[in-house]
Amino acid sequence: MAGNTVHLAPIGSAALGAAGVSAIWVVDELPAIGALVALAYLTTSTALLLRALRRRNAACFGWANVVTATRSAVVAVITGLVAASFVGPIPAPLLIGLTVPALALDAMDGWVARRTGTATELGARFDMEVDAFLLLMLSAYVAQALGPWVLAIGLMRYVFVAAGWMLPWLRLQLPPRYWRKVVTAVQGIALTVAASGILPELAGVLVGVALVLLVESFGRDVVWLAQRSRTPRAKLGAAR
Repeated sequence: MAGNTVHLAPIGSAALGAAGVSAIWVVDELPAIGALVALAYLTTSTALLLRALRRRNAACFGWANVVTATRSAVVAVITGLVAASFVGPIPAPLLIGLTVPALALDAMDGWVARRTGTATELGARFDMEVDAFLLLMLSAYVAQALGPWVLAIGLMRYVFVAAGWMLPWLRLQLPPRYWRKVVTAVQGIALTVAASGILPELAGVLVGVALVLLVESFGRDVVWLAQRSRTPRAKLGAAR
């Protein structure tokens, strides 16, 4: 996927997301605030992605990024639904029906990147940002039922990134770690189960365990970065 397609692919994904948002809001007559927030996410995420592609002078968008961009379009609709949930009821089965494939696609884009030999730093960062925002939206939705403490799941990475601007050693390059991916997957699954309402008695426990695992994962990375910062040739990189 080369040439102008590099820039057309993200725009096409945004158009897909906008179409999904429009269709759902027309059929379900949900609050307008949800559609506005979803479109704001699409506009901002697409603009940031296009900027990153231009800065890196990317010659190819890659099929793995197409998968991630498609997931981002689904996340846009989820974002709109979560925003609408703060002013009125939303169809929870629809939210879950969108969240499950969004989580499933998270495993697919990395596989596609490895199979096609198109893994890039930008692709990994794009995937990470979509993951983080999806978890933020899910935690915001679940927090309405379980309490504001759930927001710690969605906000933790953003706090980590913000701290990196004050403590540069937190922006050192982290080595790949399989456990980090497992913990991210656990967050998505736990929040989805809690959002579905199928296990109301266990929802708090599941999300609580997920949060403990997330704190452990971030804590381990912080300890590693603190030790690594004492190495003279430590290299700055993208935070988590």
